[in-house]
Amino acid sequence: MNLDDVRSDLSQILYTEAQIQARVEELAAQVDEDYAGRDPLLVGILNGAVMMMADLSRALTIHCEMDWMAISSYGSGIASSGVVRILKDMNVSVVDRHVLIVEDIVDTGLTLSYLIENLRSRNPASIEVCAGFRKPEAARNHVHVKYLGFDIPSDFVVGYGLDYAGRYRNLKGLGVLSPSVYS
Repeated sequence: MNLDDVRSDLSQILYTEAQIQARVEELAAQVDEDYAGRDPLLVGILNGAVMMMADLSRALTIHCEMDWMAISSYGSGIASSGVVRILKDMNVSVVDRHVLIVEDIVDTGLTLSYLIENLRSRNPASIEVCAGFRKPEAARNHVHVKYLGFDIPSDFVVGYGLDYAGRYRNLKGLGVLSPSVYS
């Protein structure tokens, strides 16, 4: 689905499909270089990271393994609830593995900081984060994002895996959702 298909629901388009894909290619090249010879375990965070995980993994030239986790701190609203829950854990062990968490967005940092600590307790060789987007103004917990697509404003955004009430994930770009849609 293109951004133009829901233009009336968006107050602004932040990044087009072409801009996002170009940045993902750049991130993949960095990951290829940094993980050469190490076969990282990519851990995608459901549901939002599906697009980022698919595009990043296909752009990589190194071997990697993939697994998924589902973690929530939002529920169905537009703001974090402050409570982090693991809804689905990984199927593989991270012991002595080089883990690259693939996330759609880093907002407050609460969910991601919880996840990093949880995974650290499982004794990986290393843990790094790759995120499509980050809202620096919303940060409450500092999380180091080694591979970052774009810093964005604190507006409520949709597209490229990010949703509102389950909708808009399949937009190929990223836009600011008009408050009239969710108010």
